[in-house]
Amino acid sequence: MIWILQKKRYSKKSANLLMVENQDIKMKSIQLTSYNKNIIRAMLGLKLVEKEVGKPGDNEVLVKMHASPCNPSDIAFIQGTYNIVKSLPVVPGFEGSGVVVEAGENAKYLIGKKISAFVQSDSEGTWAEYFVVNLNDLIVLQDEMDLDQAACFTVNPFTAFGLLEIALLRESKAIIQNAAGGQVAAIVRKMAYENGIEVIDIVRKKESVELLESQGAKHVLIEDEENFQEKLASISLNLRANIAFDAVGGNLSGSMLNALIPDAELVVYGGLSGKPIENIDVMGPIFQNKIISGFNLIDWKADLEDDEFEKISEHLQNKFISGDYETVIQGSTTLENTVKGLRDYITNMSAGKILIRP
Repeated sequence: MIWILQKKRYSKKSANLLMVENQDIKMKSIQLTSYNKNIIRAMLGLKLVEKEVGKPGDNEVLVKMHASPCNPSDIAFIQGTYNIVKSLPVVPGFEGSGVVVEAGENAKYLIGKKISAFVQSDSEGTWAEYFVVNLNDLIVLQDEMDLDQAACFTVNPFTAFGLLEIALLRESKAIIQNAAGGQVAAIVRKMAYENGIEVIDIVRKKESVELLESQGAKHVLIEDEENFQEKLASISLNLRANIAFDAVGGNLSGSMLNALIPDAELVVYGGLSGKPIENIDVMGPIFQNKIISGFNLIDWKADLEDDEFEKISEHLQNKFISGDYETVIQGSTTLENTVKGLRDYITNMSAGKILIRP
């Protein structure tokens, strides 16, 4: 499937000039040579290297990268604990934005287009000056779409959309979500309020409470506060919460499931704690029809109708262009300072994304 919102003519003359310009040139990139579960060693194992710019195949384009974020999945990937394992050495980075500067035979109409990409195949990633990507792994952007926001567009907004879709199908009156200071949770909260659904947010730090409340959050709990489980259950019962979105795992998963009303669902879409799901009251699944399910963005996309993804993409882009939705970006770094940027991100993920700018 090719996700295209606007088709415009391109200049064959300018396209050929771009192709000549990018022949046999070198680019800077980050290279991962080995996986390491120790996050510090994993980051220190990243190297800045020079390599040849890739050549796009018939159904591929060459993108001059604008920016690429670091996501929790990127951290898990370089540790070797993610479900995607690539042949090493490899350029990391699953997501990013840029402009198409060269294209294969079947994609020349995309030259000059702004795109956002997400790819997890066994190929080079986005932490580089240039990036070759298949047509099936990119979204062509509207001209008004900001490229910083586009760098973070293909994962979190669509994840939030897919999660909220589950809540709407369940006719939920309220949602419980953890990692509430994160970007997926922020967009879920916006979407939920737009649809008249209440949200119970769970955070780890006291400072996050004031931040979320300043953003309009109504019910914010700290996971290690006194009587947390009782407070969560009380608010959930009062608001009739029948769904929870879990990005963390561990004991918190059980606490959320236990707090839901009967005939409810815990949807797991992340494992930030690195721990298995625990603390479940077995009476809930047995006598109250409570269930646990998983959400995987790639599988969700695969289940969509032929033109459904394009419609969702256009809707989300319009929301970002208008400013209704926004990914918070706390700062940026260069390829040369990637390790420092990753450290800043890991120590304060709730402050927003760190963008790697070539």
